[in-house]
Amino acid sequence: MRDAALALVSAIDDPSARLNLLREYVQAFVLRSLHESEAFSSMAFVGGTALRFIENLPRFSEDLDFSLVRKQGYAPAQWLKKTKQDLLLAGFDCSIRLNTQKTVNTSWIRIPGLLAQAGLSDKKEHNLSIKLEIDTCPPAGAKIRRTVITRHMTIALMHYGLTSLMAGKVHALITRPYAKGRDWYDLIWYLSRRPPIEPKIDLLQNALDQTQGSGRYEAADWRHHIRDKLSELKIASLSQDVSPFLERPADRHLLTRENLAAVLD
Repeated sequence: MRDAALALVSAIDDPSARLNLLREYVQAFVLRSLHESEAFSSMAFVGGTALRFIENLPRFSEDLDFSLVRKQGYAPAQWLKKTKQDLLLAGFDCSIRLNTQKTVNTSWIRIPGLLAQAGLSDKKEHNLSIKLEIDTCPPAGAKIRRTVITRHMTIALMHYGLTSLMAGKVHALITRPYAKGRDWYDLIWYLSRRPPIEPKIDLLQNALDQTQGSGRYEAADWRHHIRDKLSELKIASLSQDVSPFLERPADRHLLTRENLAAVLD
């Protein structure tokens, strides 16, 4: 598997594109291992990486995010032990650390040497790192779906539906204390669909109440709240943030104040 990953990226000249594809291959491998552990009977795939794997979002993503659906069968230490064994058997040297002390359980998968082997680093000790986060107390109201996908390998996933994923993105746009270009790029993607994707309002309201306090935000007014954020944006920094992750680098030019205002209207 390691040799297959290196062969996959060997013909790519652009370092950012090579890194994105290499990381995505390892993400798919991890997801496949979790699928084999039946982890998706307990948790759902969410976030930007889920949007890419399931809906073919034309940008790459760094982390793997999940939300707990049912406590029965939840065994992250057991799942990740298998993931480590699978990675080692596939030729990837790796270390995995899991922290379950907080509501959001966090794990780091680190693979030393792979970046050097792919020509992306001159130091063997540099890691390819993938962060996993599992929200063990997510807000209620998500629509759950099951999908079988093939991206580098075939995986059966339990995941949030598109309107629930959109609710998570809108929540991030409203509450994140700093502007992240990937969030605003994703907003254009959602709202340029025909018909545009609307957030699942009950899930969004529950998320806002959970993180910001009940009564501070009305989910139904989400466009108004995002317009307030838009007025404060430094547009140039958005393009810089998202550019390294785009399949089509020219898409960074979509991130203008005028385009964002247009999709919101």
